[in-house]
Amino acid sequence: MNKVLINNGWRFFKGVQTLDEMNTAESIKVNLPHTWNNLDGQDGGSDYFRGKCFYRKKIALTKKENKEYYLEFRGVNAMAEVFVNGTSVAYHEGGFSTFRANVTNELVDGENVIAVSADNSSNDRVYPQMADFTFFGGVYRNVYIIEAPLARFDLDYLGGEGVTVTPIVNEDGSATVTVDAYLTNAEGNLACEILFDGQVVVADTKTAEAKTTFTFTLDNPTLWDGLENPALYSAHLTLTTENDSDERVVRFGVRTMKADKDGFWLNGRLYPLHGVSRHQDRQNMGWAITEKEHKEDIDLIKELGANTIRLAHYQHDQYFYDLCDEYGMVVWAEIPYISSHLANGDENAVSQMKELITQNYNHASIFCWGLSNEITITGESEEMYNLHHRLNDLCHQMDKTRPTTVANVTMLDTTSPMVDLPDIMSYNHYFGWYMGDVNGNAEWLDDFRASRPDRVVGFSEYGCEAILTWHNSDPKQGDYSEEYQAYYHENMLRIFSERPYLWATHVWNMFDFGVDGRNEGGVAGRNNKGLVTYDRRTKKDSFYLYKAYWTTDPFVHIASKRYYYRAEKTTTIKVYSNCNEVTLYVNGKEFAKQEGNKVFTFEIPLRPLFATKVKAVSGDVTDEAVFKYVKKPYEGYVLKTEAKVDNWFDKNNEYDFKFPEGYFSIKDKLNDIMATEEGEALINSLLDRVVKVMMSGPDSENKGEIKISKGMMKLAGGMTIERIAGMAGDKVTPDVLFEVNEMLNKIQKPAK
Repeated sequence: MNKVLINNGWRFFKGVQTLDEMNTAESIKVNLPHTWNNLDGQDGGSDYFRGKCFYRKKIALTKKENKEYYLEFRGVNAMAEVFVNGTSVAYHEGGFSTFRANVTNELVDGENVIAVSADNSSNDRVYPQMADFTFFGGVYRNVYIIEAPLARFDLDYLGGEGVTVTPIVNEDGSATVTVDAYLTNAEGNLACEILFDGQVVVADTKTAEAKTTFTFTLDNPTLWDGLENPALYSAHLTLTTENDSDERVVRFGVRTMKADKDGFWLNGRLYPLHGVSRHQDRQNMGWAITEKEHKEDIDLIKELGANTIRLAHYQHDQYFYDLCDEYGMVVWAEIPYISSHLANGDENAVSQMKELITQNYNHASIFCWGLSNEITITGESEEMYNLHHRLNDLCHQMDKTRPTTVANVTMLDTTSPMVDLPDIMSYNHYFGWYMGDVNGNAEWLDDFRASRPDRVVGFSEYGCEAILTWHNSDPKQGDYSEEYQAYYHENMLRIFSERPYLWATHVWNMFDFGVDGRNEGGVAGRNNKGLVTYDRRTKKDSFYLYKAYWTTDPFVHIASKRYYYRAEKTTTIKVYSNCNEVTLYVNGKEFAKQEGNKVFTFEIPLRPLFATKVKAVSGDVTDEAVFKYVKKPYEGYVLKTEAKVDNWFDKNNEYDFKFPEGYFSIKDKLNDIMATEEGEALINSLLDRVVKVMMSGPDSENKGEIKISKGMMKLAGGMTIERIAGMAGDKVTPDVLFEVNEMLNKIQKPAK
């Protein structure tokens, strides 16, 4: 098989609906990968284009006898149709998986015209339709043309490679490796060699059949052992006929993985999984990234010390799964069955799961298949349960070696059937950011453990936003400061360390990412929960906190360096380090030496006229920072009220919000209001209006029925009304909020 990359020299036609229209429309020259939403999908404006566009390329070809030709697309979002010389050769729904088209009959000697439409329009059948990330449209991964012999490894089944390798570790320590080859026009002989470190370990040759199976025993296998030794074998298969040949090289790892109520086990030992979730987009690039950006991402994740990655919320590029194999990352792989069950989407969810497993079966890094994410946020239904059972059974049928999992949303009751449906599961919790206090995470875990002591549970998402501009010596929930994010993660790491039974924890998120519908914290079009900025140029302080917990190469990091101007004569300096002792120097003189663990805190004086230079030292590693005392707090560090998500309405001067002492207002928490009879009656009367607001918008037909559950009310209870309203963005207008505030002003608070 000869595979040639054909990424360069395409013409792009925006908003074109048909081939005929394309032939007369204006175009621009582009190279692949490409997306048309790289800018408008991250700016939070009204220009985010979701629709159909075309790409066209001319290629010269001399066809060979006894050869067949395929086009291979690694990712087109979200619906794609492929044409060769005006003839439709393939249609594919699903924006994240590989698909191919046999184009032998349509190609001619000489010039050929290849056209592909990409359509990320809203619809009722292709996942995802409702999610907290931008659906970047385009041909955003590599495209190849393949020349294959007539007798070959299969290229027609779900974008797979025609070979599966299943290694099973036996009780005596040996491994049984089963290699299944799926052949088209099978004839001749099929040879299979298993190699390790370039040397043939075992080999065999058989007469080729449509399905040819080899079974090998490895007596003393070198195990794929996570970060410590991600050892990979390879299966080299050669199909030889009288006149031709075809080859495949498939890498695999020999290992055992399992999760139980006590944690995660790798190769028979407890191996606590601590890591991150990852979205694939990059600032000003969207999803149209190259191997360079993928490699940069995993290098940053490795530097952090993570040993697991949740690849959310869709199938990622094959190259990134390869990197995870090589780096020793344990991977959670999932499909974009997310946020809302589509009445007409069952077949697409099944199709995407089949492609995910078929195309990724051989990756040593993948531990589990994710069925869905926060799917009950819009309510539970029999139809949703049925699809989950169908997906769960499908995973077990296609892969008997890996468990299934689900990322449940916080408000899902722990007695729901969704908790027990997959083999293992995790929860997405944001106590301390969207609702409640950060210690609510500990309370929830302890309650769950007490009620479900044998259930396997983890944290699939947790996090809070930090924008580099904002700083605060007394950080508060919702201030978007780098200091609050650090405080939040300090507490989360403490909570997790005290509960080692969690099978995995995944920070949301490793990187800031594009969400065109968001506009909060003074940054539009973005989710800022990343430990690293969207452009990957800046590691936030929280990055170094995790590095202190998860790595062993000595380092020290002075936090809050960007908090330069400080209106306090004595200020707090935090140092994150994986060393046991840190010495702090102030203006060149030793100030204090401190023994500690991960977080070192010093109180230092600031000079009134000159900048104060600070240096942290531990052994051979150092870090430096400079701070300046000012008489008044620097306004540039404070998020203006009109930029905050939780009280953006303050900019509307026509509304005179009152906050009378002794009476409720929108600044009071929901639980406190509902603790009174009048308050409870008012809130209940507003719930119908809240549901209508949540259901409004251009994609409302895809959201299903949203129900305000007891769990949702419990979680919202720790939030103020203004923060709840702020999370709905501009859907809650100032006049509505003003009206609610006036009604609350009439309800007297109970006497203390």
